[in-house]
Amino acid sequence: MATPSGKAVAKPDPKDVVTNPRGIPQAPFVDKVEDYVTSREDVEPTLRRFQEMISKYQFMESNLQRRVSGLDEKLPDIQKTLDTVRFLQTRRPGAKKEANDSDDELDSDEDETEDGEAIETTFELNDTLYAKATIPPTDEVYLWLGANVMLSYPIDEAQTLLEQKLNSAQTTRRNCEEDLEFLREQITTMEVAIARVYNWDVVQKRKEKTEAEPTKGSSSKGGVDEPDG
Repeated sequence: MATPSGKAVAKPDPKDVVTNPRGIPQAPFVDKVEDYVTSREDVEPTLRRFQEMISKYQFMESNLQRRVSGLDEKLPDIQKTLDTVRFLQTRRPGAKKEANDSDDELDSDEDETEDGEAIETTFELNDTLYAKATIPPTDEVYLWLGANVMLSYPIDEAQTLLEQKLNSAQTTRRNCEEDLEFLREQITTMEVAIARVYNWDVVQKRKEKTEAEPTKGSSSKGGVDEPDG
């Protein structure tokens, strides 16, 4: 950035910009205002650029907050569905027999009796309405995938899929929280930078005013001492 004094304000190379693991750029820390502003003509463009950076950080912060809210709604549903599938896994045909294969046929008669029993339960129709249901032993479940799409999965595959989705959602939420904290730090850094540039401008105005006052005083005094005619 060229200035009237012929100096140039250093700008960071995009390749040298530090980012967090998700690629959000780190805000520049203004240690010396003179590295960004060399004259009062540079103040307004610099303040405007810093304010634009704050606006971008705030926009990203707003998007991340909405994403966290969405994840907070989805995570309990995924966990509840996974718990249900795990329960059905223990009640599917042959589940107990498989669990006791290495026990030398211990309690085999009891297992054969319990295998194939239906499950009586209630399910949610809406927020305040539940209905009773009888679930026969099954080896498959149906999962909503979104966009009004439902697919049938073997219980083992459904459990694996839900565990992966749960782990992914939990990781995404942790990353969002880290990004939000990072963004708050960058916004604070830019607010401090704006304050420093503004204070520098105030100091320069005072210097200019102080330098101009003696000149006006000497001119006024010289005019009074002039001899008449």
